[in-house]
Amino acid sequence: MENKYYQAKNYKSDNPEKALADWRSIVETENPKGEWGFKALKQSTKLNFHRGNYQDALKTYTELLDYCQSAVTRNAAEKAINGVLDYVGVAQDLDTSLMQQWYEVTQNALQAAKNDRLNVKIDLKLAKIWMDKKEYTRLEQVIQKLRMAINAPNVAPNQKIESFEGDNSIGTLLLEVLALEIQMYTDRKENKKLREIYDQTLTVKSTIPHPKIMGIIRECGGKMHMSEKNWTDAQYDFFEAFKNYDEAGSPQRISSLKYLVLAHMLMNSGIDPFDSQETKPYKQDPQIVAMTNLVAAYQRQDVHEAEKIIKNNRATILDDPFIANYIQDVLTSLRTQWILASLQSYNRIEIAHVARQLKISDDEVEEIMLLLILDEKISGKLDQVNGVLELDVDSEIESRHYKALERWNSELNKLHAHLVQKSGLNSNPFNSGQQFGHGHPFYG
Repeated sequence: MENKYYQAKNYKSDNPEKALADWRSIVETENPKGEWGFKALKQSTKLNFHRGNYQDALKTYTELLDYCQSAVTRNAAEKAINGVLDYVGVAQDLDTSLMQQWYEVTQNALQAAKNDRLNVKIDLKLAKIWMDKKEYTRLEQVIQKLRMAINAPNVAPNQKIESFEGDNSIGTLLLEVLALEIQMYTDRKENKKLREIYDQTLTVKSTIPHPKIMGIIRECGGKMHMSEKNWTDAQYDFFEAFKNYDEAGSPQRISSLKYLVLAHMLMNSGIDPFDSQETKPYKQDPQIVAMTNLVAAYQRQDVHEAEKIIKNNRATILDDPFIANYIQDVLTSLRTQWILASLQSYNRIEIAHVARQLKISDDEVEEIMLLLILDEKISGKLDQVNGVLELDVDSEIESRHYKALERWNSELNKLHAHLVQKSGLNSNPFNSGQQFGHGHPFYG
Protein backbone atom coordinates (compact mmCIF):
# COMPACT_ATOMS: atom_id res chain seq x y z
CA MET A 1 0.00 0.00 0.00
CA GLU A 2 2.76 2.41 0.91
CA ASN A 3 4.69 1.83 -2.35
CA LYS A 4 1.54 2.15 -4.42
CA TYR A 5 0.65 5.42 -2.67
CA TYR A 6 4.04 7.05 -3.38
CA GLN A 7 4.15 5.72 -6.95
CA ALA A 8 0.78 7.39 -7.54
CA LYS A 9 2.16 10.68 -6.20
CA ASN A 10 4.82 10.57 -8.92
CA TYR A 11 2.06 10.61 -11.55
CA LYS A 12 0.35 13.74 -10.18
CA SER A 13 1.85 16.19 -12.67
CA ASP A 14 2.29 14.11 -15.84
CA ASN A 15 -0.59 11.65 -15.58
CA PRO A 16 -3.17 12.82 -13.00
CA GLU A 17 -5.79 10.29 -14.15
CA LYS A 18 -3.36 7.44 -13.44
CA ALA A 19 -2.62 8.90 -9.98
CA LEU A 20 -6.33 9.15 -9.16
CA ALA A 21 -6.98 5.59 -10.35
CA ASP A 22 -4.15 4.17 -8.24
CA TRP A 23 -5.30 6.06 -5.14
CA ARG A 24 -8.84 4.77 -5.70
CA SER A 25 -7.45 1.26 -5.86
CA ILE A 26 -5.83 1.74 -2.43
CA VAL A 27 -9.11 2.97 -0.92
CA GLU A 28 -11.03 -0.01 -2.30
CA THR A 29 -8.52 -2.69 -1.32
CA GLU A 30 -7.31 -1.55 2.11
CA ASN A 31 -9.15 -3.48 4.81
CA PRO A 32 -9.78 -2.36 7.45
CA LYS A 33 -9.75 1.33 6.63
CA GLY A 34 -6.44 2.83 7.63
CA GLU A 35 -3.65 5.31 7.08
CA TRP A 36 -3.00 4.73 3.35
CA GLY A 37 -6.60 4.92 2.29
CA PHE A 38 -6.87 8.13 4.33
CA LYS A 39 -3.81 9.63 2.63
CA ALA A 40 -5.02 8.51 -0.80
CA LEU A 41 -8.36 10.26 -0.30
CA LYS A 42 -6.62 13.40 0.96
CA GLN A 43 -4.40 13.52 -2.16
CA SER A 44 -7.33 12.72 -4.47
CA THR A 45 -9.36 15.56 -2.97
CA LYS A 46 -6.54 18.04 -3.40
CA LEU A 47 -5.73 16.97 -6.97
CA ASN A 48 -9.37 17.04 -8.09
CA PHE A 49 -9.93 20.43 -6.48
CA HIS A 50 -6.92 22.10 -8.08
CA ARG A 51 -7.97 20.71 -11.47
CA GLY A 52 -11.35 22.39 -11.00
CA ASN A 53 -13.24 19.12 -10.54
CA TYR A 54 -15.04 20.44 -7.46
CA GLN A 55 -17.83 17.85 -7.32
CA ASP A 56 -15.37 14.94 -7.57
CA ALA A 57 -13.24 16.61 -4.90
CA LEU A 58 -16.27 16.99 -2.63
CA LYS A 59 -17.08 13.30 -3.09
CA THR A 60 -13.60 12.11 -2.06
CA TYR A 61 -13.57 14.64 0.80
CA THR A 62 -16.85 13.20 2.12
CA GLU A 63 -15.23 9.75 2.09
CA LEU A 64 -12.20 11.21 3.86
CA LEU A 65 -14.43 12.47 6.68
CA ASP A 66 -15.61 8.89 7.34
CA TYR A 67 -11.98 7.89 7.92
CA CYS A 68 -11.59 10.76 10.39
CA GLN A 69 -14.01 9.14 12.83
CA SER A 70 -12.05 5.95 13.50
CA ALA A 71 -9.30 5.14 11.00
CA VAL A 72 -6.78 7.80 12.07
CA THR A 73 -5.88 9.80 15.16
CA ARG A 74 -7.85 12.93 16.04
CA ASN A 75 -4.80 15.13 15.42
CA ALA A 76 -4.27 13.69 11.94
CA ALA A 77 -7.96 14.11 11.17
CA GLU A 78 -8.07 17.73 12.34
CA LYS A 79 -4.91 18.60 10.41
CA ALA A 80 -6.34 17.09 7.21
CA ILE A 81 -9.71 18.83 7.58
CA ASN A 82 -8.13 22.21 8.25
CA GLY A 83 -5.74 21.76 5.34
CA VAL A 84 -8.54 20.98 2.89
CA LEU A 85 -10.76 23.84 4.07
CA ASP A 86 -7.83 26.26 3.84
CA TYR A 87 -7.50 25.84 0.08
CA VAL A 88 -11.26 25.59 -0.40
CA GLY A 89 -11.70 28.91 1.41
CA VAL A 90 -9.35 30.86 -0.89
CA ALA A 91 -10.69 29.48 -4.19
CA GLN A 92 -11.81 32.46 -6.27
CA ASP A 93 -14.01 30.61 -8.77
CA LEU A 94 -15.81 28.31 -6.33
CA ASP A 95 -19.55 28.95 -6.23
CA THR A 96 -20.76 30.23 -2.85
CA SER A 97 -23.43 27.51 -2.53
CA LEU A 98 -20.88 24.79 -3.30
CA MET A 99 -18.49 26.23 -0.72
CA GLN A 100 -21.33 26.08 1.79
CA GLN A 101 -21.70 22.35 1.00
CA TRP A 102 -18.05 21.69 1.88
CA TYR A 103 -18.59 23.17 5.31
CA GLU A 104 -21.93 21.45 5.85
CA VAL A 105 -20.55 17.95 5.19
CA THR A 106 -17.63 18.78 7.50
CA GLN A 107 -19.87 19.93 10.33
CA ASN A 108 -22.21 16.96 9.96
CA ALA A 109 -19.25 14.62 10.30
CA LEU A 110 -17.89 16.49 13.32
CA GLN A 111 -21.28 16.43 15.03
CA ALA A 112 -21.43 12.67 14.54
CA ALA A 113 -17.94 12.41 16.02
CA LYS A 114 -18.95 14.73 18.87
CA ASN A 115 -15.98 16.98 18.13
CA ASP A 116 -17.58 20.23 19.27
CA ARG A 117 -14.30 22.07 19.70
CA LEU A 118 -13.26 21.59 16.07
CA ASN A 119 -16.80 22.33 14.92
CA VAL A 120 -16.59 25.77 16.54
CA LYS A 121 -13.23 26.40 14.85
CA ILE A 122 -14.72 25.41 11.50
CA ASP A 123 -17.62 27.81 12.06
CA LEU A 124 -15.14 30.57 12.83
CA LYS A 125 -13.19 29.77 9.65
CA LEU A 126 -16.43 29.90 7.64
CA ALA A 127 -17.45 33.19 9.24
CA LYS A 128 -14.15 34.76 8.16
CA ILE A 129 -14.75 33.57 4.59
CA TRP A 130 -18.23 35.11 4.51
CA MET A 131 -16.78 38.32 5.92
CA ASP A 132 -14.14 38.47 3.17
CA LYS A 133 -16.79 37.77 0.53
CA LYS A 134 -19.21 40.33 2.05
CA GLU A 135 -21.85 37.59 2.40
CA TYR A 136 -23.45 39.29 5.39
CA THR A 137 -26.64 37.22 5.60
CA ARG A 138 -24.62 34.00 5.73
CA LEU A 139 -22.19 35.63 8.14
CA GLU A 140 -24.95 36.59 10.57
CA GLN A 141 -26.22 32.99 10.60
CA VAL A 142 -22.77 31.63 11.48
CA ILE A 143 -22.23 34.32 14.13
CA GLN A 144 -25.50 33.32 15.79
CA LYS A 145 -24.28 29.69 15.88
CA LEU A 146 -20.98 30.77 17.40
CA ARG A 147 -22.71 32.85 20.05
CA MET A 148 -24.84 29.84 20.97
CA ALA A 149 -21.70 27.70 21.20
CA ILE A 150 -20.13 30.09 23.72
CA ASN A 151 -23.37 30.66 25.61
CA ALA A 152 -23.69 34.27 24.48
CA PRO A 153 -26.58 34.16 21.99
CA ASN A 154 -28.18 37.43 22.99
CA VAL A 155 -25.80 39.61 24.95
CA ALA A 156 -27.64 42.87 25.50
CA PRO A 157 -26.18 46.12 24.19
CA ASN A 158 -23.65 47.68 26.58
CA GLN A 159 -23.92 44.62 28.87
CA LYS A 160 -20.65 43.63 30.52
CA ILE A 161 -19.68 40.10 29.62
CA GLU A 162 -18.62 38.89 33.05
CA SER A 163 -19.28 35.17 32.55
CA PHE A 164 -16.15 34.66 30.46
CA GLU A 165 -13.64 36.21 32.85
CA GLY A 166 -12.47 32.85 34.17
CA ASP A 167 -12.09 31.10 30.82
CA ASN A 168 -9.36 32.41 28.56
CA SER A 169 -10.25 30.21 25.58
CA ILE A 170 -13.93 31.21 25.65
CA GLY A 171 -13.04 34.88 26.12
CA THR A 172 -10.61 34.74 23.19
CA LEU A 173 -13.22 33.06 21.00
CA LEU A 174 -15.80 35.66 21.98
CA LEU A 175 -13.45 38.48 20.96
CA GLU A 176 -12.92 36.82 17.57
CA VAL A 177 -16.69 36.67 17.08
CA LEU A 178 -17.13 40.28 18.17
CA ALA A 179 -14.31 41.33 15.83
CA LEU A 180 -16.21 39.79 12.91
CA GLU A 181 -19.40 41.60 13.94
CA ILE A 182 -17.51 44.89 14.25
CA GLN A 183 -16.11 44.50 10.73
CA MET A 184 -19.55 43.71 9.35
CA TYR A 185 -21.20 46.74 10.99
CA THR A 186 -18.27 48.95 9.94
CA ASP A 187 -18.66 47.89 6.30
CA ARG A 188 -22.42 48.38 6.45
CA LYS A 189 -22.04 51.72 8.27
CA GLU A 190 -24.46 50.60 10.99
CA ASN A 191 -22.92 52.85 13.62
CA LYS A 192 -25.45 52.21 16.38
CA LYS A 193 -24.84 48.45 16.35
CA LEU A 194 -21.13 49.06 15.85
CA ARG A 195 -21.04 51.15 19.02
CA GLU A 196 -22.85 48.41 20.99
CA ILE A 197 -20.45 45.67 19.90
CA TYR A 198 -17.39 47.90 20.31
CA ASP A 199 -18.37 48.69 23.90
CA GLN A 200 -18.84 44.97 24.58
CA THR A 201 -15.33 44.15 23.39
CA LEU A 202 -13.88 46.48 26.02
CA THR A 203 -15.60 44.52 28.81
CA VAL A 204 -14.14 41.10 27.94
CA LYS A 205 -11.47 40.41 30.55
CA SER A 206 -9.01 37.70 31.53
CA THR A 207 -8.32 36.74 27.95
CA ILE A 208 -5.25 36.66 25.75
CA PRO A 209 -6.45 37.45 22.23
CA HIS A 210 -4.24 37.38 19.18
CA PRO A 211 -2.93 40.93 18.62
CA LYS A 212 -4.40 40.94 15.10
CA ILE A 213 -7.89 40.51 16.60
CA MET A 214 -7.34 43.52 18.85
CA GLY A 215 -5.95 45.40 15.86
CA ILE A 216 -9.19 44.79 13.96
CA ILE A 217 -11.32 45.87 16.93
CA ARG A 218 -9.31 49.06 17.50
CA GLU A 219 -9.19 49.94 13.80
CA CYS A 220 -12.97 49.62 13.49
CA GLY A 221 -13.34 51.62 16.71
CA GLY A 222 -11.19 54.36 15.21
CA LYS A 223 -13.35 54.44 12.08
CA MET A 224 -16.45 54.68 14.26
CA HIS A 225 -14.99 57.66 16.15
CA MET A 226 -14.03 59.29 12.84
CA SER A 227 -17.63 59.04 11.62
CA GLU A 228 -18.62 60.89 14.81
CA LYS A 229 -15.84 63.47 14.17
CA ASN A 230 -14.30 62.46 17.49
CA TRP A 231 -10.76 62.87 16.20
CA THR A 232 -9.05 62.46 19.59
CA ASP A 233 -10.55 59.05 20.39
CA ALA A 234 -10.04 58.00 16.77
CA GLN A 235 -6.35 58.82 17.03
CA TYR A 236 -6.04 56.75 20.21
CA ASP A 237 -7.75 53.70 18.68
CA PHE A 238 -5.74 53.90 15.46
CA PHE A 239 -2.53 54.05 17.51
CA GLU A 240 -3.61 50.95 19.46
CA ALA A 241 -4.55 49.23 16.19
CA PHE A 242 -1.14 50.07 14.73
CA LYS A 243 0.70 48.66 17.76
CA ASN A 244 -1.32 45.43 17.69
CA TYR A 245 -0.91 44.92 13.95
CA ASP A 246 2.80 45.65 14.30
CA GLU A 247 3.11 43.04 17.05
CA ALA A 248 1.25 40.53 14.88
CA GLY A 249 3.46 41.31 11.88
CA SER A 250 0.36 42.22 9.88
CA PRO A 251 0.64 44.47 6.79
CA GLN A 252 -2.49 46.23 8.08
CA ARG A 253 -0.17 48.23 10.34
CA ILE A 254 0.55 50.51 7.37
CA SER A 255 -3.09 51.42 6.74
CA SER A 256 -3.78 51.93 10.45
CA LEU A 257 -0.72 54.20 10.69
CA LYS A 258 -2.08 56.26 7.79
CA TYR A 259 -5.41 56.54 9.61
CA LEU A 260 -3.57 57.61 12.75
CA VAL A 261 -1.86 60.42 10.81
CA LEU A 262 -5.20 61.43 9.28
CA ALA A 263 -6.90 61.70 12.68
CA HIS A 264 -3.86 63.52 14.04
CA MET A 265 -4.20 66.27 11.43
CA LEU A 266 -7.94 66.62 11.94
CA MET A 267 -7.53 67.14 15.68
CA ASN A 268 -5.08 69.98 14.91
CA SER A 269 -2.36 68.55 17.11
CA GLY A 270 0.99 70.30 16.95
CA ILE A 271 2.81 67.12 17.98
CA ASP A 272 4.51 65.07 15.26
CA PRO A 273 2.74 61.65 15.15
CA PHE A 274 6.09 60.07 14.24
CA ASP A 275 7.77 61.19 17.46
CA SER A 276 6.76 58.02 19.34
CA GLN A 277 9.19 55.11 19.45
CA GLU A 278 6.56 52.82 17.89
CA THR A 279 5.88 54.96 14.80
CA LYS A 280 9.32 56.52 14.23
CA PRO A 281 10.77 53.50 12.33
CA TYR A 282 8.03 53.88 9.71
CA LYS A 283 8.48 57.60 9.04
CA GLN A 284 10.41 57.00 5.81
CA ASP A 285 8.53 53.88 4.73
CA PRO A 286 7.71 54.24 0.99
CA GLN A 287 4.01 53.66 1.72
CA ILE A 288 4.01 56.21 4.55
CA VAL A 289 6.32 58.98 3.33
CA ALA A 290 3.52 60.79 1.45
CA MET A 291 1.51 61.02 4.69
CA THR A 292 4.68 62.14 6.51
CA ASN A 293 5.11 64.98 4.02
CA LEU A 294 1.42 65.85 4.25
CA VAL A 295 1.69 66.23 8.04
CA ALA A 296 4.71 68.51 7.62
CA ALA A 297 2.82 70.70 5.12
CA TYR A 298 -0.20 70.73 7.42
CA GLN A 299 1.84 71.89 10.40
CA ARG A 300 3.40 74.67 8.26
CA GLN A 301 -0.12 75.63 7.09
CA ASP A 302 1.16 75.29 3.52
CA VAL A 303 -2.11 74.71 1.69
CA HIS A 304 -0.68 74.52 -1.82
CA GLU A 305 2.05 72.05 -0.85
CA ALA A 306 -0.55 69.84 0.86
CA GLU A 307 -2.73 69.85 -2.26
CA LYS A 308 0.31 69.01 -4.40
CA ILE A 309 1.25 66.08 -2.15
CA ILE A 310 -2.29 64.69 -2.30
CA LYS A 311 -2.45 65.05 -6.10
CA ASN A 312 0.95 63.43 -6.71
CA ASN A 313 0.44 60.50 -4.32
CA ARG A 314 -2.95 59.14 -5.29
CA ALA A 315 -1.85 55.51 -4.90
CA THR A 316 -0.82 55.90 -1.25
CA ILE A 317 -3.46 58.45 -0.20
CA LEU A 318 -6.62 58.75 -2.28
CA ASP A 319 -6.82 55.13 -3.45
CA ASP A 320 -7.76 54.20 0.12
CA PRO A 321 -11.54 54.90 0.24
CA PHE A 322 -11.46 55.62 3.97
CA ILE A 323 -8.73 58.27 3.65
CA ALA A 324 -10.36 59.72 0.53
CA ASN A 325 -13.57 60.16 2.51
CA TYR A 326 -11.82 62.50 4.99
CA ILE A 327 -9.16 64.22 2.89
CA GLN A 328 -11.55 67.08 2.10
CA ASP A 329 -11.95 67.63 5.86
CA VAL A 330 -8.15 67.90 6.10
CA LEU A 331 -8.01 70.49 3.31
CA THR A 332 -10.93 72.46 4.77
CA SER A 333 -9.25 72.50 8.18
CA LEU A 334 -5.98 73.64 6.61
CA ARG A 335 -7.69 76.38 4.58
CA THR A 336 -9.56 77.51 7.69
CA GLN A 337 -6.31 77.88 9.61
CA TRP A 338 -4.76 79.77 6.69
CA ILE A 339 -7.70 82.19 6.48
CA LEU A 340 -7.73 82.71 10.25
CA ALA A 341 -4.01 83.53 10.26
CA SER A 342 -4.36 85.86 7.25
CA LEU A 343 -7.21 87.85 8.81
CA GLN A 344 -4.94 89.09 11.60
CA SER A 345 -3.59 91.75 9.21
CA TYR A 346 -6.91 93.03 7.85
CA ASN A 347 -9.95 95.07 8.87
CA ARG A 348 -11.63 94.33 5.57
CA ILE A 349 -10.82 91.70 2.98
CA GLU A 350 -12.22 90.73 -0.41
CA ILE A 351 -13.57 87.20 -0.65
CA ALA A 352 -12.34 86.93 -4.25
CA HIS A 353 -8.80 87.79 -3.13
CA VAL A 354 -8.78 84.94 -0.60
CA ALA A 355 -10.29 82.58 -3.18
CA ARG A 356 -7.50 83.39 -5.64
CA GLN A 357 -4.86 82.80 -2.98
CA LEU A 358 -6.33 79.42 -2.04
CA LYS A 359 -7.36 78.50 -5.60
CA ILE A 360 -10.90 77.65 -4.55
CA SER A 361 -14.31 79.16 -5.32
CA ASP A 362 -15.74 82.29 -3.69
CA ASP A 363 -18.57 80.15 -2.28
CA GLU A 364 -16.09 77.86 -0.50
CA VAL A 365 -14.34 80.86 1.05
CA GLU A 366 -17.68 82.34 2.16
CA GLU A 367 -18.64 79.04 3.79
CA ILE A 368 -15.38 78.90 5.78
CA MET A 369 -15.70 82.55 6.86
CA LEU A 370 -19.30 82.02 7.93
CA LEU A 371 -18.28 79.05 10.08
CA LEU A 372 -15.53 81.13 11.69
CA ILE A 373 -18.11 83.78 12.59
CA LEU A 374 -20.61 81.22 13.91
CA ASP A 375 -17.88 79.51 15.96
CA GLU A 376 -16.95 82.97 17.34
CA LYS A 377 -13.38 82.62 16.14
CA ILE A 378 -13.70 85.98 14.41
CA SER A 379 -16.06 88.92 14.92
CA GLY A 380 -17.39 90.48 11.76
CA LYS A 381 -19.98 90.23 9.03
CA LEU A 382 -20.09 89.01 5.47
CA ASP A 383 -21.17 91.51 2.83
CA GLN A 384 -22.17 89.04 0.15
CA VAL A 385 -23.41 91.79 -2.19
CA ASN A 386 -19.98 93.43 -2.39
CA GLY A 387 -18.08 90.22 -1.72
CA VAL A 388 -16.17 91.35 1.36
CA LEU A 389 -15.67 90.34 4.98
CA GLU A 390 -15.69 93.28 7.38
CA LEU A 391 -14.03 92.56 10.71
CA ASP A 392 -15.21 94.24 13.90
CA VAL A 393 -11.77 95.10 15.26
CA ASP A 394 -13.07 97.01 18.31
CA SER A 395 -15.30 94.08 19.21
CA GLU A 396 -12.36 91.73 18.83
CA ILE A 397 -10.23 93.84 21.18
CA GLU A 398 -13.09 94.17 23.66
CA SER A 399 -13.74 90.45 23.53
CA ARG A 400 -10.09 89.63 24.18
CA HIS A 401 -10.04 92.19 27.01
CA TYR A 402 -13.18 90.69 28.56
CA LYS A 403 -11.80 87.15 28.29
CA ALA A 404 -8.58 88.31 29.95
CA LEU A 405 -10.61 89.82 32.81
CA GLU A 406 -12.58 86.60 33.12
CA ARG A 407 -9.39 84.57 33.40
CA TRP A 408 -7.99 87.04 35.95
CA ASN A 409 -11.26 86.88 37.89
CA SER A 410 -11.21 83.08 37.86
CA GLU A 411 -7.65 82.98 39.18
CA LEU A 412 -8.53 85.47 41.97
CA ASN A 413 -11.45 83.29 43.03
CA LYS A 414 -9.23 80.21 43.13
CA LEU A 415 -6.64 82.12 45.19
CA HIS A 416 -9.31 83.39 47.58
CA ALA A 417 -10.77 79.90 48.07
CA HIS A 418 -7.30 78.53 48.74
CA LEU A 419 -6.57 81.24 51.36
CA VAL A 420 -9.92 80.67 53.09
CA GLN A 421 -9.29 76.95 53.25
CA LYS A 422 -5.74 77.46 54.52
CA SER A 423 -6.77 79.95 57.24
CA GLY A 424 -9.67 77.79 58.39
CA LEU A 425 -12.29 80.51 57.80
CA ASN A 426 -15.81 79.21 57.39
CA SER A 427 -17.48 82.34 56.10
CA ASN A 428 -17.11 84.24 52.87
CA PRO A 429 -16.15 87.90 53.51
CA PHE A 430 -18.14 88.83 50.42
CA ASN A 431 -21.88 88.75 49.99
CA SER A 432 -23.38 85.55 48.61
CA GLY A 433 -22.75 85.29 44.90
CA GLN A 434 -20.49 88.35 44.92
CA GLN A 435 -17.24 87.13 43.45
CA PHE A 436 -14.62 89.34 41.83
CA GLY A 437 -16.16 91.00 38.81
CA HIS A 438 -19.71 89.80 39.56
CA GLY A 439 -21.57 92.22 41.86
CA HIS A 440 -18.50 93.10 43.90
CA PRO A 441 -18.26 96.81 44.88
CA PHE A 442 -15.12 97.21 42.78
CA TYR A 443 -17.15 96.48 39.66
CA GLY A 444 -20.49 98.03 40.61
